[in-house]
Amino acid sequence: MREPPRPERSLFSAAAAIGCDLLVVGAGINGAGIARDAAGRGLSVVLCDKDDLAAHTSSASTKLIHGGLRYLEHAEFSLVRKALIEREVLLRCAPHIIWPLRFVMPHDPGHRPAWMIRAGLFLYDRLARRRLLPASGSIDLTRHVAGAALRNQFKRGFTYSDCWVDDARLVVLNAMDAAEKGATVLPRVLCESLQPHAGGWQALLRARDGTAREIQARCVVNATGPWAAQFFGQATSQVTRHDLRLVKGSHIVVDKLFDHEDAYIFQHSDGRIVFAIPYERDFTLIGTTDGDYAGDPDLVTADPEEIDYLCRLVNHYFARTISSKDAVWSYSGVRPLLQDESSQASAVTRDYTLSLDNAGAPILSVFGGKITTFRKLAEEAVDLIVGRLGTAVHDSLNGRTSGWTASACLPGGDLLGPEPSNRAVLQFDRFADGLARRYAFVPSALIGRYARAYGTRIHALLAQCGTLPDMGMELAPGLYEVEALYLMRHEWAQTAADILWRRSKLGLHSPPATEALLDAWMARVALIPPGSTDQ
Repeated sequence: MREPPRPERSLFSAAAAIGCDLLVVGAGINGAGIARDAAGRGLSVVLCDKDDLAAHTSSASTKLIHGGLRYLEHAEFSLVRKALIEREVLLRCAPHIIWPLRFVMPHDPGHRPAWMIRAGLFLYDRLARRRLLPASGSIDLTRHVAGAALRNQFKRGFTYSDCWVDDARLVVLNAMDAAEKGATVLPRVLCESLQPHAGGWQALLRARDGTAREIQARCVVNATGPWAAQFFGQATSQVTRHDLRLVKGSHIVVDKLFDHEDAYIFQHSDGRIVFAIPYERDFTLIGTTDGDYAGDPDLVTADPEEIDYLCRLVNHYFARTISSKDAVWSYSGVRPLLQDESSQASAVTRDYTLSLDNAGAPILSVFGGKITTFRKLAEEAVDLIVGRLGTAVHDSLNGRTSGWTASACLPGGDLLGPEPSNRAVLQFDRFADGLARRYAFVPSALIGRYARAYGTRIHALLAQCGTLPDMGMELAPGLYEVEALYLMRHEWAQTAADILWRRSKLGLHSPPATEALLDAWMARVALIPPGSTDQ
């Protein structure tokens, strides 16, 4: 039916015996963002990760692009302003996977007083200019649609705007853009060792099948997240000057608790806040917890105590009560935050530090950060790298010596042309309606999901399809062969989990046996010789 994807060995062989300007280790949001920015400036880039793209923290977020309303309590005005500016920059660059979301905060007199909330929202509205999102306000919950799901005791509340994001797809789209600008992207390839070499680095990369390659890089970026301090120590035999505090955040997903499109933000007596967000049409996403973590980041899971904590908190607000038995899925991530003097994990800063080690071969380490500020972080990181390498990379630059990503759409985000625009955000529904007319053979719910997941890349996905049978067998509810093959060929999907839980969330809608059946299908098509039509 289609040319099959290249297997992992062929993909890894593309990096054999190469030298590059920049080796980025860690393909979460920061690593993928740095690779994209650097490749767009003309640098030769290799991006590798021991696991899938966004396999850890970057797919375990609360799925929000936000300024961080609660950070105002800790006087992090600079961070909040930076995040608020980035909120609308990213919304314009990726209007398909990022969209506005309205939040409702029921007022509980036992927690933050109303005057404090009003003052915080007033400041939140004015720290950065808003062009796309409406201002905050007070609401009467006895009249507002969001009040129906709440306990009768909650009569008044507040409302404000931030944005939703498909976090794992944000990482994938950054990696795609990096690759389209010349970067070599290597998921499931471990950077096994680094050695200083002729003013740069010699790296040993090893694929899952045991195949190893050595490459030379003028500079290394350590974007390994929770492993950043460990990786720096292994590479340099030094101890980093920056201490990381690993903070665990867990989420649960339950059958939907309300029938409108707004989200909730709930206060807790311990000072934390928890969100309840419409999720995947049929569900409600609840999170997050904040607790120090000392275990292996590869093995992080939601503890029963965390699940109970989330259930107790939402039960304080919602009329319908839930328990741990109602959780249809849970996930956990480890946030690598900069250590500070905060006693509570929830109060630790979400800002970032870029540390460029100039003692020998250049290595830049990323410490801290949040998904909302990744683009700005990447821009600052590449500025540092270009400044450090100087004449060594001058001839490589595409006339771009400074950042460019604020004025460029991510793949699929060019709904009305190559440059980001407010109009593309405001007219997304018109774009989706046009897709429904053009691809009338695709079921309406599916075309709606394609519009959000792929934006204009839907035309590549459905390029050879004129009828529903052209899309191939339905491998899982809402997953046809044409999409699975596209994800394998263009988005580095190698396992069923890559497709069902990161490139999409179709795992939530699929029977338990789906993952094993899809893995078997993927293994079979990966072995079919190129050009074969035997599917």
